[in-house]
Amino acid sequence: MENAGMPKSDDAVMATLLERLRTSGIDVDDSPRRRSEYSYDASNYRVRPAAVAFPRNVDDVRTVMRACSASGVPTTARGGGTSMAGNAIGEGLVIDTSRWMTAVGTLDAGHRAVWVDAGVVLGELRAHVERATQGELTFAPDPSSQTRATIGGSIGNDACGNHSVAYGRMTHHVQELELVTADGAYLRAGREFLRAVDETDAHSVGRAEEILLELRSLVQANLAPIRVELQTIPRQVSGYHLGHLLPEHGFDVAGALAGSEGTCAVVVRAKVGLVRKPKTTALLCLGYEDTIESARDVMTILGAKPSAAEGLDAAIVDIMRHRRGAASVDSLPQGNAFLMVEFSGDTITEASDDCERLLEKLRADGRVIDHSIVTEPLERAKLWRVREDGAGLSSRRIDGVQTWPGWEDSAVAPERLADYLAELLPLVRQYGYSAFMYGHFGAGCVHMRLDYDLRSESGRRKFEDFTREAAKLVVAHGGSLSGEHGDGRARSELLDVMYSAEVVALFKQFKRVWDPAGVLNPGIIVDPEPFAASLALEDVARPGPSHGEQAALLAAAVVPSAEDRTLLPTVSPFVGNTHACIGVGRCRATAGGFMCPSYRATKDEKDSTRGRARVLQELTRVQGSGRDGWSTPEVREALDLCLSCKACSADCPTGVDIAEAKSQLVDEYYRGRIRPFTHYSIGWLPRWLPLLTKVAPIANVGTRIRPFRFMGELLGVSARRRLPDFARSRRIRRSIREAGLTDGAQVLLFIDSFTRAFRPEVVPAAARVLRDAGRSVGCTPDACCGLTWISTGQREGARRRLSRLITRLDDGTDRDIVVLEPSCAATIRDEGPKLVGGTAAARVAARVRSFSVAVDEAINRGWKPKTVPPQAAVLQTHCHEHAVFGSGAQKRVLEAWGVPTIVESSSCCGVAGNFGFEAEHFDVSMKVAEHSIIPALGGGGREALVLTDGFSCAMQVSQVDAQRESQHLAIALDPESTCGA
Repeated sequence: MENAGMPKSDDAVMATLLERLRTSGIDVDDSPRRRSEYSYDASNYRVRPAAVAFPRNVDDVRTVMRACSASGVPTTARGGGTSMAGNAIGEGLVIDTSRWMTAVGTLDAGHRAVWVDAGVVLGELRAHVERATQGELTFAPDPSSQTRATIGGSIGNDACGNHSVAYGRMTHHVQELELVTADGAYLRAGREFLRAVDETDAHSVGRAEEILLELRSLVQANLAPIRVELQTIPRQVSGYHLGHLLPEHGFDVAGALAGSEGTCAVVVRAKVGLVRKPKTTALLCLGYEDTIESARDVMTILGAKPSAAEGLDAAIVDIMRHRRGAASVDSLPQGNAFLMVEFSGDTITEASDDCERLLEKLRADGRVIDHSIVTEPLERAKLWRVREDGAGLSSRRIDGVQTWPGWEDSAVAPERLADYLAELLPLVRQYGYSAFMYGHFGAGCVHMRLDYDLRSESGRRKFEDFTREAAKLVVAHGGSLSGEHGDGRARSELLDVMYSAEVVALFKQFKRVWDPAGVLNPGIIVDPEPFAASLALEDVARPGPSHGEQAALLAAAVVPSAEDRTLLPTVSPFVGNTHACIGVGRCRATAGGFMCPSYRATKDEKDSTRGRARVLQELTRVQGSGRDGWSTPEVREALDLCLSCKACSADCPTGVDIAEAKSQLVDEYYRGRIRPFTHYSIGWLPRWLPLLTKVAPIANVGTRIRPFRFMGELLGVSARRRLPDFARSRRIRRSIREAGLTDGAQVLLFIDSFTRAFRPEVVPAAARVLRDAGRSVGCTPDACCGLTWISTGQREGARRRLSRLITRLDDGTDRDIVVLEPSCAATIRDEGPKLVGGTAAARVAARVRSFSVAVDEAINRGWKPKTVPPQAAVLQTHCHEHAVFGSGAQKRVLEAWGVPTIVESSSCCGVAGNFGFEAEHFDVSMKVAEHSIIPALGGGGREALVLTDGFSCAMQVSQVDAQRESQHLAIALDPESTCGA
């Protein structure tokens, strides 16, 4: 059912409010696109706001709150938007602190504390603290969303993370809070105090005195229920944390506000405590017959005082293996359920000995069936990724069925965990659900995603019935509805199951003390919305083939795997697979993986994979399908800065591929229409290259003549972008002859259009490397993969070219096809099966290797490069290679070669095919480079070898530094090369 946000009768009120805010200089956006982006978080819910505000400082927040309070407009504070309970969405005005309020204050190492703005991302704070203290101190809370969750949001949920058995919840690290009340008072809260930040601010002084007096009176009158019902287990997050206001707990106002989910005040700054960073850790992985058996060992494990005790089931491991490959989970022991137990120590021997001592006790109990002790840092990080990716990867089963939160955060005392699971899991089966389960077992917290049917009325009734039964069950075990995600829309209605009427009434009084008019995040905790209301999937069409149209790929895998990336056909009411986005928000991370380069450049939700997917989901919701989406302004705005780098297809836990969605929309829109000039120039470039190489001297002069470049700028090709020299036909023929390619060879080189026209010297170098590795080298028939047609949304042209290529390359052998340009290798491997389909496309795709992958495999067979390695190398992996083949091959090759210092670019270089050559995108292209290749070049030093197998990456390096030469890996490893000498 459509949720329109503010009622129509309030439109005039909202218009007046927005005009007032804009006059005050507040950045506020009520465009349809922006409202679509902020209609969702990572929960099951959708609530369309009237507008979104982006305050730059505390004064802006005060202005917003005063105006909203005077107008009676509801407000919802939001950080990273990763809430799984629906507490980061709301009607009225959403206040996003994550874009501009990101300052970190001076670190007080002596007192182990630092003041930070509410919009600071947890992982970025942790990295800042560790840099500032040379690794002595760190910030402890580490939820799996730490790369995008903010301080303000994490305080609102009272988040914690994998190491909560050692460090507790966010509550335990908040020392003081600065906050803005609903009526604009600016206050500071802490232990035994609540006062105005500015003592000359009469309104804030008076409001602080009033609230403080009411809080003391409230607590004094309700000591018994607070002591009896609140803070009874480690993860009792549901409701308000009024136990912190007890006299014996120091009347901690900041602690009481942690977990209040933005319903009492807007947190703008926080003073948080820091902890000593462990010098080293060891990880004990334990395998069990089932999850209940693993839970029965938790108390023994806690007795050994580990720094982490995390659980996960085999379903999580299976989907990780499927999506990331077998190597991602090969360090886990045998079993159907697993516990990951970490010990910290001053030395790895000390930490490993703790693992061994615990293992000896557990063996005596007889439940562990296998184990592994992991001490190598990279292996530990790999295993932690299995746990951290759980929420996202488990959103879709291998067969494509989506799973959802809702009962994903229950908690009991650790000693009751096994008995609780022994009743919860049969309840799940009773309702016909299947579960992905993981969680902070050491703290008694269970995260679970279930395959609810939230689209149909009968499915929603079943969801309601199950949730109510589950709530009664966890309460019967002395537990909490929420262990760290908060109550939000998912559980607030159920608080009267968990608490007495007296305590529920007490919650209402507490809320009223802070927010008498009830404008802050209404419907959450107090006076709750029904948990089955505002469900995002209500009456939304199912993805997949529809409208009676036959599937193009009848045998396509539903979820792409590490080996088979084929997807369901695109005949669907949704654009591509954008329906798969569940709001996890990994695309908002500024480090790790390649996704999303445009977001890293702009820090705007519209330029994230999630923001784009949400806009496309709204498109389907409004008009019933994604057809003709490119004609809508909000879709064009959302997709304009998508580089089509395809990083999201690999890095997004749900596998959303925005590049494919954009290609489909552009293709559909321009059928029968005149296209932009760049679609004919860059999009058809492989068609023009044979001609241009024949007249290379003239063409190369033409690319340097200013009037020609100015004309190109008018037509869409940036005049500021350095253009490559076209190789002469004679040089191309000489290079191919020099390669010594033979018939009947063991390996076939695919000489793509870009390598042939711009870097033909790579061909003989690659042939020499492969021969030196013990393989005879031949050549595939000439063909084009259609890459530039795909990126410019000319999919039928791409399909024809890929079809011809597959026909020519499917020669009845299983010989490796080594493609020198990684983006072309990725296209044949990834797009061939999807656009062409059939067994021939699958056979050819399976044979394709990028050059770095082929060399990596040769090294695994025992080959070693003969050239002298350089002392340092800067590595820019092409984003398409990262997406399809992974980004590890080149680094492994460099390590095996003996390069002592390797500096990796952190993301896409910013060109990504045609994007960086387009006039309107040049500035963003260079902004992307500032977050990736530019710092890598600086970190590697002037003498470092710069590796750019991707032609577009090489062009970006030359743009950044015209004096800096970059090389293809084949040139660097060429036995006739002098690299490193």
